[in-house]
Amino acid sequence: MIIDDSAVVRSVLQEILQKHHGIQVIGAAPDPIFALQRMQTQWPDVIVLDVEMPRMDGITFLKKIMAEHPTPTVICSSLTEAGAETTIQAMEAGAVSIITKPTVKLTEFLRDYEDEFLTAIREAAGARLRPQALRRPPPPPTPPFSTPAARASLSAERANEKLTADAVLAPPSGRSAMARTTDQFIAVGTSTGGTQALEYLFGCLPATTPGIVVVQHMPPMYTKSFAARLNERSPMKIKEAETGDRILAGHALIAPGGKHLVVRRNGAQYDVEVVDGPLVSRHRPSVDVLFRSVAKSAGANALGIIMTGMGDDGARGLKEMFDAGARTIAQDEASCVVFGMPKEAIKHGGARDVMGLEALPTVMQSFGR
Repeated sequence: MIIDDSAVVRSVLQEILQKHHGIQVIGAAPDPIFALQRMQTQWPDVIVLDVEMPRMDGITFLKKIMAEHPTPTVICSSLTEAGAETTIQAMEAGAVSIITKPTVKLTEFLRDYEDEFLTAIREAAGARLRPQALRRPPPPPTPPFSTPAARASLSAERANEKLTADAVLAPPSGRSAMARTTDQFIAVGTSTGGTQALEYLFGCLPATTPGIVVVQHMPPMYTKSFAARLNERSPMKIKEAETGDRILAGHALIAPGGKHLVVRRNGAQYDVEVVDGPLVSRHRPSVDVLFRSVAKSAGANALGIIMTGMGDDGARGLKEMFDAGARTIAQDEASCVVFGMPKEAIKHGGARDVMGLEALPTVMQSFGR
């Protein structure tokens, strides 16, 4: 179901989507009131929703739907381009992903980004909206649609979107990382559904937890706000990572959107570096880049956890951590919103353990003790 007050958006999206096998557009409405009338007779598997509309705005409608009939929803709005606030509201209300459409050359944008629309909708169709997850912020906006600058650079990077971590860091040398030290830390990688999972984790973890570094697939502008919100709701101190930040017990560093995050060894301590680079496994920040840096610098001094998300980013990196002596964990299918990244990590042989979300806080608190 497409809900947008722009006749152009409704027409072009309907044309784009219904020509693809496996996707049926059951209706297109100019506002949520019209949409609800149609949805009473046939409920959609996925909703594509604008924010600013007559009679009822998209955020209000989304809250209503998630309370009464949870349905995977892709927000498609120009309002999300203005900054993080509308995006955060949509995330809190339950959006599975967010596509920022431009205010000019709209038709060209819709047609040029057909593949990305299809990916977002198919990803939403596979999302599991568990009641407990709906009380936590849902997944981040889909990276390719974050800003005009990101969209402008995406086409140039598409040819290289399959790049591995080799494009940023040299492969592990095969030599063991430094033996265990008093500084040990946890590296976490996640994507779709990760914001709910991270809020759950950080709400459970005490200030005595080993330091944590996180890659959550999220574009620029949003990671700083996301880190601040986590910080408000956790006993740990959480911030967007900056080059030179030391990994300390009771602290967590979130990779900035649009940058890669690399862990460095500094004597017996560890700090991070924020670096530029191409998309790796279709993402920047990339979990593969983070995990490779951890394998090279920390080895058995680190715990690697790969969580809910679509695709395979992090699968190779977790195997490199495993081979370097780190303990490695994949979130299980039952507790994932999308069991893509953990599934691929398990297939690659990088996960020593597989466990549910609820079991992770205990393991993380006790790591290294």
